[in-house]
Amino acid sequence: MGTITINEMASPSAIYISAIDFIDIMPRFSILLPYCYLWMPFKILIKGDVMPLKTPVKIYLNEDEIPRQWYNLAADLPTPMQPPLGPDGNPLSPEALGAVFPMNLIEQEVSQERWINIPDEIIELLYRWRPSPLRRAVYLEKALGTPAKIYYKDESVSPAGSHKPNTAIPQVWYNKQFGTKTITTETGAGQWGSALAFSCSLMGLKCKIFMVRISFEQKPFRKIMMETWGGKCIASPSSETEAGKSFLKKDPNTPGSLGIAISEAVEAAVTDKSGTTKYALGSVLNHVLLHQTIIGLEAKKQLQKVGIKKPDVVIACAGGGSNFGGLAFPFVADKIAGANIEIIPVEPASCPTMTRGIFTYDFGDSAGMTPLLPMHTLGHNFIPEPIHAGGLRYHGMAPLVSQAIVEGLVKPRAIHQSECFKAALKWANTEGMIIAPETSHAVAAVIQEALKAKEEGKEKVILFNLSGHGHMDLAGYSKFMEGKLSDWELPQKNIEAAEAELAGLPKAKAVKTGKW
Repeated sequence: MGTITINEMASPSAIYISAIDFIDIMPRFSILLPYCYLWMPFKILIKGDVMPLKTPVKIYLNEDEIPRQWYNLAADLPTPMQPPLGPDGNPLSPEALGAVFPMNLIEQEVSQERWINIPDEIIELLYRWRPSPLRRAVYLEKALGTPAKIYYKDESVSPAGSHKPNTAIPQVWYNKQFGTKTITTETGAGQWGSALAFSCSLMGLKCKIFMVRISFEQKPFRKIMMETWGGKCIASPSSETEAGKSFLKKDPNTPGSLGIAISEAVEAAVTDKSGTTKYALGSVLNHVLLHQTIIGLEAKKQLQKVGIKKPDVVIACAGGGSNFGGLAFPFVADKIAGANIEIIPVEPASCPTMTRGIFTYDFGDSAGMTPLLPMHTLGHNFIPEPIHAGGLRYHGMAPLVSQAIVEGLVKPRAIHQSECFKAALKWANTEGMIIAPETSHAVAAVIQEALKAKEEGKEKVILFNLSGHGHMDLAGYSKFMEGKLSDWELPQKNIEAAEAELAGLPKAKAVKTGKW
């Protein structure tokens, strides 16, 4: 008869047997199986299997549990957002945006509906990686000695390696329905450009991407990713547009900016005489953040699976706001309804749009081709220092996020990149993943909050968005480990210069209820 052995590393309630032993004893043991639930406080496992952790580290949703609607925060903001304006200072009509965007996306941009249905065709495309897993960072928790429970949505599992396809897929789909043949866009670190090229390849559209020059030089593999999916990637500023030529004339060695790249992409779209080219934006606008809310909606369902009604703290990095809004907005809705949740968007200290920027109307691009938006801004001519968190170098912020800041619903935080890279290394050596420099800002804030919970002796639930992997960003890691990266804080004189630059534009009113 086979021998039942107990693995000393396993739970006492687990009895381990080899496959051969199992076959040998099963005939004798089977007669008792109907009664096992009455007296056997153990599980039978084949030898070599591993007992599941008492605390789940991966929480999944079935495909039929994927959200079928996007959430629109604009419907619930206590103080409504102010409208986009034209160059004359008057509110823009939806039709005025038609030269840049297809009308079906413009309808989403101006919608005040709380819930917007996700077409089945888009759901089918998202099934390639969604629902994405919710994971618990138990190894980081242990290393920090914190009583906090740290959960994160893993958006690195998408084909492009970040959260960006969550809106790239819908934008390309709606463009195709409208008859668009070519889509132009900008990209900073390359994550958005990669996502749009990937999405266009799935649906047979052409894709032209203007990539901020400093990132184009620092991250050549992102360019290769875009080209692999059939996209055309151009360093910005370029000589292909009038906007690009003007910026190169001013400074031939400019590192570029997202504002400049947006100017080039918009110009390339509106000057196409065929009328079949449209522009797509990877962040900032309402419809972009709308599409990203699938992240937070999934996270709410997954937390409920482990008995968590709400997190105490929600954190995400923020450049233009899509990653942050995607995770946070469903929880902002809960906070508006009375929930006690601390919600933190994190930015670089070298590009402190939310923490030190001016809330006013400003252009979304450097050449003044976009509408004027009510947002926190460092001025549309802002040229950021060439830090490695390329996706967090935008001069402005999503109007929805900006109004949430004004209202006090979210509390932004700025962190220097040295602390962020230290956090990224801590993460890599505990949880194992090499994360994007952008994501490291969120992880740095998570560590701050986890250590705060330790000091307070509170068992908080911290939720953050792991927006992307860092496999294309290893040069930045290398420079940090070699001591070649330094912190840089935006001088106050730059803020004052931005205020002077914006003086001639309409003013946005910082209206709030005062409840938060």
